[in-house]
Amino acid sequence: MRLKDIIAEIEETKVEGDPGIEISGLAYDSRRVNSGDLFCCIRGFNTDGHEFAGRAQAAGASAVMVEERLPGLSLTQVVVAETRVGMARAASAFYGHPTRKMRLAGVTGTNGKTTTTYMIDSIFRSAGYKTGLIGTIEYRIGDEVFAVERTTPESLDIQRLFASMVDAGVEAAAIEVSSHAIDLARVEACDFDTLVFTNLSRDHLDYHGTMEEYFKVKRRIFERASGRDVARVINVDDHFGRRIIEETGPPHIRFSYKDKVEVYATDIDARADGSTFELHVSGAQTRVALRLPGMFNIQNALAAAGAAYSQGIGIDIIKAGLEALAAVPGRFERIDCGQSFSVIVDYAHTPDSLEKALLAAREITTGRLITVFGCGGDRDRGKRPLMGRIGTQLSDYAILTSDNPRNEEPGKILEEIAEGVRPLNGNGYHIIEDRRLAIKEAIARAGNGDTVVIAGKGHEGGQEIKGEIMPFDDRDVARCYLEGLQG
Repeated sequence: MRLKDIIAEIEETKVEGDPGIEISGLAYDSRRVNSGDLFCCIRGFNTDGHEFAGRAQAAGASAVMVEERLPGLSLTQVVVAETRVGMARAASAFYGHPTRKMRLAGVTGTNGKTTTTYMIDSIFRSAGYKTGLIGTIEYRIGDEVFAVERTTPESLDIQRLFASMVDAGVEAAAIEVSSHAIDLARVEACDFDTLVFTNLSRDHLDYHGTMEEYFKVKRRIFERASGRDVARVINVDDHFGRRIIEETGPPHIRFSYKDKVEVYATDIDARADGSTFELHVSGAQTRVALRLPGMFNIQNALAAAGAAYSQGIGIDIIKAGLEALAAVPGRFERIDCGQSFSVIVDYAHTPDSLEKALLAAREITTGRLITVFGCGGDRDRGKRPLMGRIGTQLSDYAILTSDNPRNEEPGKILEEIAEGVRPLNGNGYHIIEDRRLAIKEAIARAGNGDTVVIAGKGHEGGQEIKGEIMPFDDRDVARCYLEGLQG
């Protein structure tokens, strides 16, 4: 493909060299450059791609995309205002604008993104579409599953994924859209048909600094969609959702479990082992029996119903899709080895999500609620005491343990979590730094009618310590100790 065609939709470009040269591929990692590539020089958190342009030239690149002209290079240079935006639009063009060839639903918010995308995917499948999925747990093309590197990949990788979906006959896809993905232009060139806002609560403040800045990044994607043929599906039970509507203007599809809006729920029976409710979608209604637990999943179901409705899918198919989804890995996932108490693994790693998970667990607990939780290292330290307070106040017994300490000392993280416990803790708690031993202790303490919640890591198969990811899956560890009890 000729360079000038690849960069045609990038604003304010300046080409130094031959815009008519043929480009055989795109790359942003100089170690992966092939002959004939366009190398995009991204300014990262730790390194600047501009420093590796010479290496890319030596590897055979035909052109580079830069934010400032680089002296000493003999290849064609495309100068753009922001390389991340330029790369996103170039990648979309290079791969034939794949998101224009399918129905695409994007889901953003602090909590509920993963489950909502799974629900949308299930509804799309019930409607007869071949589907694709990009999210925290997996990338999926039809029934083929691929490993995940990050919640939302770099724009070049994402356009390549969508192109693979188009080649495989995918007709509809759902994607989790993180705040980082918005801010770093990873979804800049995605042509969404519908965008969903689930909620906003404290998370990622190590990156955004304040809740207001975090909100502004989320709002940005809905501002861009304003005036275009993109359905915006918004949770109006959330304060920030109402702000998006006020600040970006109509039209919107609102969803709520409190108010009668475009999509809402009544006659709710929310339980931890499955919930039922009356679903109302633009005047039509039906009874839905979810196999997923808790009030938070009814909110996720309303979000998915709104997205499906925006794409012309009828309420009967929405009901079928919601009821077909049996579970989402690591999201309030039950671990059953025949024991006399419940064990639940959940990804809850924010104050809001931990509170919702523990309240849902309390609904099925006739005995004690025992919780294992921690906080990740190199992330927002301000949420640690909040997590400590919530985790201990809502549990009968809590065990504070290591999560993904990354480059921090686990003991220091645990001290900061415990700061939220000490002034007002009325229930028992214990600190066991070793996560494996913490899970073992929680299971050993449990008896008839109790519930053990293991929170924070959910589906993750590793624990990140000092730059290394050590194999560790909460579900496997729990099963090991539960099977030991049965043996």
